[in-house]
Amino acid sequence: MVKPKFDLISVGDTQYDVFLELEEETKVLKDPESGIDYLGLVFAEKIPAKSYTSVAAVGNSANVAIGASRLGLKSAFYTHLAKDTIGKEEIEVFKEEKVSTDYVVWDSKRGSNFSAVLNYKGERTIVVHHEPRDYNLPKLAPAKWLYYSSLAPGHEKLHAQIPEYVKQYGVKLGFNPGSHQLKEGLSVMSPIMQVSTVFLVNKDEAKELLGNSDDIKELLQGLKSKGPEIAVITDDGNGSYCFDGINFYHLDIFRVPVIEMTGAGDAYSTGFVSALALGLDVKEAMRWGAMNGASVIQKIGAREGLLTRKAMETLLEQNKSFQPVVF
Repeated sequence: MVKPKFDLISVGDTQYDVFLELEEETKVLKDPESGIDYLGLVFAEKIPAKSYTSVAAVGNSANVAIGASRLGLKSAFYTHLAKDTIGKEEIEVFKEEKVSTDYVVWDSKRGSNFSAVLNYKGERTIVVHHEPRDYNLPKLAPAKWLYYSSLAPGHEKLHAQIPEYVKQYGVKLGFNPGSHQLKEGLSVMSPIMQVSTVFLVNKDEAKELLGNSDDIKELLQGLKSKGPEIAVITDDGNGSYCFDGINFYHLDIFRVPVIEMTGAGDAYSTGFVSALALGLDVKEAMRWGAMNGASVIQKIGAREGLLTRKAMETLLEQNKSFQPVVF
């Protein structure tokens, strides 16, 4: 068995987020037929914002690479950065966070990815732009875990390369599909799901993949049947659910004041996968995920609230009764 060089290698895009805090006068409009809520922004007018905050070097996989490093794992990140001022800022963030940049690929043809995050009363609506990239998995060193998430279209090559890498080194895989991957559907994602240790989505995404059932057990079993060893579904204020093939677990959210919701799911994934990488069981992994998510939503942006190992262990020790239950 080859000794792993890294505890976790993350694979995905990097975003530059600008958070715009909308005025209280902004309306939320509900479609009477679908029940979907829409932000009431007046068409063709200037929309005032109370404040803005910019955050470099975020995105689903970037957040996990940084979050895992803070939790004491030796992490690395395969991503493409543009050769512009944003890309230069982002590489410095990864270095400061002690994430290995061995697998960063510089793109001299295209600019940086960008997201405008419209924040209103703690919830966020995100306008996302991903530049197309020439994805090709580098020759990665052995790792205990690989984490795979959001990429732009054109990542199909990775659907064959990632399973090859996982099988070659006996790597455990955490898979949290992004919006483009979800649109591809289960048949396209199948090669990745077949080799996944953990598959993580929210409830709406699970329903999108499997159908409109609201039964959480049906959704968990449906996802587990596609190949992963463990299926995890997060459900906003209802907490998280997990099926490991034997037991169904539910853990409530850890209740804290909400400032801004961006990155809560990534923080949960970070805590869950990092706990497993450290040898902890599924129930403890759920606690790590929930605590990390609760910390992130008390800050603006997906990175600032990510917990350190010491902070995580302190919170868990102070809240021993916060435990998953079998349902």
